[in-house]
Amino acid sequence: MATAEAVDVRNVTTIGHVDHGKTTMMDALLAANNIISSRMAGKIRYLDSREDEQERGITMESSAVSLRFKAMEKTPEGEPRPKTYVINMIDTPGHVDFSSEVSTASRLCDGALVLVDAVEGVCTQTITVLRQAWQDRLKPILVVNKFDRLVTELKLSPVEAHHHLSQLIEQVNAVMGSFFAGDRMEDDLRWREERERRLAAKKESLEDELLATVNEEDEFQEKDDDDLYFAPERGNVIFASAIDGWGFRIGKFAHLYAIKLGMKEGNLRQVLWGDFYLDPKTKRVISAKHLRGRSLKPLFVQFILENIWAIYDAVSLNPNPDKVAKIITTLGLKILPRDQKSKDTRQLLSLIFSQWLPLSSCAIQAIVDVVPPPSTAQQIRIPKMLYPELYESTIAAKNKLEEDLYSCSADATASVVALVSKMFAVPSSELPENKKKALTADEMRSRAKAAREARAAVAAPATATNAVDTEAASVPIEGAMKNAQLNDDVPAAEPTEDDAEETLLGFARIYSGTIRVGTTVICVLPKYNRALGPAHPRNAPHIAAAAVEQLYTMMGRELVPVESVSAGNVFAVRGLEGKVWRNATLCAPAIGGINSSNPDWGAHEDCLVNMAGVLRYAAPIVRVALEPEHPGDMPKLLRGLKLLSQADPCVETFQQQTGEHVILTAGELHGERCLKDLRERFAKIEIHASKPIVPFRETAVKGVDMAPPKTPNAKRGTIHGAAAHDLAKFTIRASPLPAPILDFLFDNLAILRRMQQELKAGEEDPEAGVGGDDDVAPADEDYDVQGEYIKKPTIKVEQFWSAMHEKCKEAGGEWSDVAAKTWAFGPQRVGTCLLIDTRSGQPNSLKERLARIKSHEVANEQDPLALTFDDSLETGFQLAMFQGPLCAEPVEGMAYFVESLTLDRGGIEQEQASNRTAHLTGSFISAVRDACKNGLLDWSPRLMLAMYTCDIQASTDVLGKVYAVVAKRRGRIVSEEMKEGTEFFTISAKLPVVESFGFAMEIRKRTSGAASPQLIFSGYEMLDQDPFWVPTTEEELEDLGEKADRDNLAKSYMDAVRERKGLFVDKKIVEFAEKQRTLKR
Repeated sequence: MATAEAVDVRNVTTIGHVDHGKTTMMDALLAANNIISSRMAGKIRYLDSREDEQERGITMESSAVSLRFKAMEKTPEGEPRPKTYVINMIDTPGHVDFSSEVSTASRLCDGALVLVDAVEGVCTQTITVLRQAWQDRLKPILVVNKFDRLVTELKLSPVEAHHHLSQLIEQVNAVMGSFFAGDRMEDDLRWREERERRLAAKKESLEDELLATVNEEDEFQEKDDDDLYFAPERGNVIFASAIDGWGFRIGKFAHLYAIKLGMKEGNLRQVLWGDFYLDPKTKRVISAKHLRGRSLKPLFVQFILENIWAIYDAVSLNPNPDKVAKIITTLGLKILPRDQKSKDTRQLLSLIFSQWLPLSSCAIQAIVDVVPPPSTAQQIRIPKMLYPELYESTIAAKNKLEEDLYSCSADATASVVALVSKMFAVPSSELPENKKKALTADEMRSRAKAAREARAAVAAPATATNAVDTEAASVPIEGAMKNAQLNDDVPAAEPTEDDAEETLLGFARIYSGTIRVGTTVICVLPKYNRALGPAHPRNAPHIAAAAVEQLYTMMGRELVPVESVSAGNVFAVRGLEGKVWRNATLCAPAIGGINSSNPDWGAHEDCLVNMAGVLRYAAPIVRVALEPEHPGDMPKLLRGLKLLSQADPCVETFQQQTGEHVILTAGELHGERCLKDLRERFAKIEIHASKPIVPFRETAVKGVDMAPPKTPNAKRGTIHGAAAHDLAKFTIRASPLPAPILDFLFDNLAILRRMQQELKAGEEDPEAGVGGDDDVAPADEDYDVQGEYIKKPTIKVEQFWSAMHEKCKEAGGEWSDVAAKTWAFGPQRVGTCLLIDTRSGQPNSLKERLARIKSHEVANEQDPLALTFDDSLETGFQLAMFQGPLCAEPVEGMAYFVESLTLDRGGIEQEQASNRTAHLTGSFISAVRDACKNGLLDWSPRLMLAMYTCDIQASTDVLGKVYAVVAKRRGRIVSEEMKEGTEFFTISAKLPVVESFGFAMEIRKRTSGAASPQLIFSGYEMLDQDPFWVPTTEEELEDLGEKADRDNLAKSYMDAVRERKGLFVDKKIVEFAEKQRTLKR
């Protein structure tokens, strides 16, 4: 089986909110390709190949399938002729936990079918997937699915349905418009900055302000947004009901009615949607302003919707066999009489509609018309993949490699470039080469003939010797076959215990050239920096050679082996295991690959390109610690965790400092799937999983009734500390950060991470500076295993210090000059806590250190002893911020002012002479850590909870139950909106992650499946309750009693975490000692 030419290929993904009908629609396309029965389409959900996917009724892994369709096209002479197209479809999950599957699929496709439920409309995940399609420059087609619900559930009239559909399409277009507007605002800002930069450069060069004018052709170029929007008359909107197997575009009815009305098809297509009416007297199409008070129906209602409503009415709502027979005759459909008499109305509806308005032919024709072939699409998409900072739609190719990529060249001399967007695991027994092949009719006949001959050969000697042994004459067929030693196919090798039971395959698309089985290609890993070249030591770990063992075309759960794959196709590749972790770019100079025995990276530098790196939207927040039931199975667990980590793009596996093996997942459902995979596929052992470990944050605020400061006659938060018999004394003062500075740091955590990378690179290699890494975006960094919520920065890296200085001035008072005195950020040097040097003399400034590294300046000579203790002080600060005083969780929003540090040099020298430096340093670090923790506790401490944004769609009759469940879980309702024209409410709520486990199941139980929540991690919120609060005032004691019967929620959270970590918990063993206890015998 060979892959198709790039011109005849379309690569499309189905995207949308969960339960909007993506997999059901794929069934309709598969049925049209005779892969499944048309009767089973919509029921079997063929691409949901996992058992748990079928049980839950949702997709969890993206699946690809290659379909072949014939569509009509016009020849240059205007004659229609059939042409075969290959449509590579990728079905993606709609659940927020699996949104990384959407991003891996969209990297490989040129177009997208965006499915929207006709009743539910635009939901949270619809916006997310539309944004993904926009960023990856996919051509979208809007599919308004579940059209039948307008008739059967909402019972709308055709006119009301038309109004409802108009609003729905406007909602989707508003989302697309918001993306366009955001991009245009960024373009405008960038253009202004560029203009000012050029103006400044001209002023410097000409030294004359009069001559320094900007050229006229530098005017800001406006972009047209017409082609962004969905409009039925353009053919990029499909109205469909995937479960009933029908769908149509406006063009279908324009073609039907053009002959009847005597109009041109193109003109009728323009007026079939919108406020256009047919004048019954003149038989002319008129617009709304010519109605003159007449109540006419729009053309869309009159010609399309009323016909659909008539069929639903006659078949399902008010069954009328005579009317159904008349409709079938009028439409010229071939439906058997027994099917017409069927009591199964859904089956009859499906038969009528699938012949009259087949969904498959409508969808395929839309894909062929709207989605460009790879040779056209890659000119728009590849520049953005090669240059993520690019804002023009297309650019000219700079070299042969880019020419091949932009043109999607499949020549033998073209550079081979394929993007592996994810790895996925397949049981080795399910690979085509390991399966037992089905025998053809000829092979079965030849086997039967061989068996007869074998029997005859065995029976002949017995007859010749007149043997009386009857058993010899009736040798069983198995024995005869064995004796005959037929030259059958070589039997599959017996699987040994060492053989891997799971094989990792790469899910890939080839952008240029042709890849063949047996060739050796170069794997360029995501952190490869093209600017440094392949010979650079930093790039050495990120480049490897791999042999292509086998190529497959994916057919859902089946794999079809192929010898070669040409440019523009989606395929699976075997042979990358051990070389590629999750994603990579496969490169080769030509079809022959590279020399596998002695690869010379430098010689192939021109063909190397890095297109990998996946944007992840669902930050993994749920941690679960794992251990095997039998300790001896630990190696199997580790092997299973490694496989899981490769096979799932959104799971992180690591070992904590406590020694626990932890998996980090995007949500509860994702965690359940990972544990199931570990137990049944990857580790195949019994595993004990802990309760989900949820991250908290610690902070402090200025409370109303705080205890007196710990240090008398000093500002609150001041702590005096000393180490090793007063050899080193210091004073540190803790203070909560003002809101402007804290918000600024929260918004720009990504910049802090970037600055830390620069500092680290500069310290490791002072000569290199940080220029070499400027091209490396931190997008491919691993997740912060602490569950940090990193936003897109609000400013550029170079503006950070000036912007921070402005925020500090805004805070005023002692904060006005903090930016210049900032020593370090914490925890882990990239958090929202500050260490500020307020000692007299030159402050230890991070800003100056970074400036020195960038300009390659050598630091002034400093006292080595003071430098050592400064480093130790910073270490103590980082340790205290990483594990706070409440429950050893990271600290946020605190500033620590180092007010003094005095060293007893004589005593320290004596300690050094006694070889006790390590003891002294360790004692000092511990003292600083304890001082920082006590400084926080001098204020009013608070816990910060990880929060989910929860979106629920519910009808009015279950609204109260939804509110009850949210309130029980200590959530709060943010907003509720009623969908116009329906009885559905969209509820938005905030819910603590720690209370969310089992939330989705409980809501479904309480509402009988009528409501299903989507949970998206949205950062941390402070729980405004002091964990150490006890009743003290007369009113509180009177109200609550000495024991404070009301549970302190913050304390219960804190104690639960402390107990899990093995820290001391202040807990009463006997709660009510004075009460009588009656012991049971």
